[in-house]
Amino acid sequence: MENKRALILISNDDGFEAKGINSLVEMIRDMADIIVCAPDSGRSGYACAFTAVDPLTLTPQREEEGLEVWSCNGTPVDCVKIALEELCGGRRPQMIIGGINHGDNASVNMHYSGTMGVTLEGCMKYIPSVAFSLCTHDVFADFSALRPLIRKIVRKVLDDGLPKGVCLNVNFPVVEQFKGVKVCRMAPGTWDNEVVKCRHPRGYDYWWMMGRYTNDEPDAEDTDNWALQHGYVAITPTKIDVTSYEMIEQMKDWDL
Repeated sequence: MENKRALILISNDDGFEAKGINSLVEMIRDMADIIVCAPDSGRSGYACAFTAVDPLTLTPQREEEGLEVWSCNGTPVDCVKIALEELCGGRRPQMIIGGINHGDNASVNMHYSGTMGVTLEGCMKYIPSVAFSLCTHDVFADFSALRPLIRKIVRKVLDDGLPKGVCLNVNFPVVEQFKGVKVCRMAPGTWDNEVVKCRHPRGYDYWWMMGRYTNDEPDAEDTDNWALQHGYVAITPTKIDVTSYEMIEQMKDWDL
């Protein structure tokens, strides 16, 4: 693969055949050499999980000028780790991208997201990393409206990078026309009714993980949930460091 251009590593949690990741490749493949290493099937909800006890396999799927596509039987984070070690040929990607995800990763959903797992893994490797998500689970979703902004963000990050320990979580609403872009904080939210119990005809119980999400600050106009609900693209700068520095100060007074 050509070494003179930038290199972008792409993965997701919907699998290498998903429309979202393939739409992303077509949007930006003229901007850099691209390596795709994505799960061989859906891995939604895997967050930052990696495989510790089972062997991993890599399968070549497609190779064209400036593009390699591989599938892996592991998690999204496995895909990033193995691609950096085995597929980049000693080159260090200038950028790692997760997505385009089918479904939003706003609010606390980012903690469960395999798409964000890709992005956080890249960020922990000190590689500028961005996650893109569209707020629909439709496997046939139209991603064309995302193209101009995705290209702008990719170009900006390729040119200027991101601060160490910071990645971007970008979520797109499903609307006829975006009202604009809001750089915002993560909305506080909660999930309940998460388990649905069913009875199998053979006489045993089983459960589906489902859930109902509640935005706990629905009127806060500086959050990602508010932006998406009102037709804006939400960009949330996200940090690896989850330390509560305020609590450090409070705990200095604890009698320990």
